[in-house]
Amino acid sequence: MAVSIVLDAKLTYPAACNAVETVLVHTAAVPDVMLPLLGSLLEKGVEVRGCEETRAAAHGLPVVPATEDDWRTEYGAPVVSVKVIGSLDEAIAHVNRFGSGHTEAIVTDDRTAAERFLAGVDAAGVYHNASTRFADGYRYGLGAEVGIATGKLHARGPVGLEGLVTYRWLLRGHGQSSAAYGPGGKPFRHEKLPVP
Repeated sequence: MAVSIVLDAKLTYPAACNAVETVLVHTAAVPDVMLPLLGSLLEKGVEVRGCEETRAAAHGLPVVPATEDDWRTEYGAPVVSVKVIGSLDEAIAHVNRFGSGHTEAIVTDDRTAAERFLAGVDAAGVYHNASTRFADGYRYGLGAEVGIATGKLHARGPVGLEGLVTYRWLLRGHGQSSAAYGPGGKPFRHEKLPVP
């Protein structure tokens, strides 16, 4: 599921603001996930920049050494950085330090970890087991997008009540890829949910 979600989030439109730019892999998942992830990305023409642990786990695959700038870079191209992390707290801290505040995702079967990530990451959209490419005005049922905002308050100048409303999007999935939805694919379903 993780490899499929990363490929969708990077390759369906690498220049999009909701494309994945950095992938964090928990050290316990490295033996099962790292080689399939790196191999799939490289096979699809994605340049991979990795930390020392990622490069060691690549077993000779052409992974470029990552720099600290790579963790905060929005490439807008088929380039992705990959970092091995030791804990969920480390992942949340990394995302909150280097992330854009736009859209972040966790892929895990551990619901408790997912809920901690959803609550702890400071981003406009935070997803569990779904591609970051779902972050889109059309896909949210808002119609055409007129802009994006990653700040907590987006209004400037005179502000009425409507300008004080801000949204945070939580998406819980089961491995969905954005490419399967929209014209010619599965329909989007939009419904208002009660506020807890």
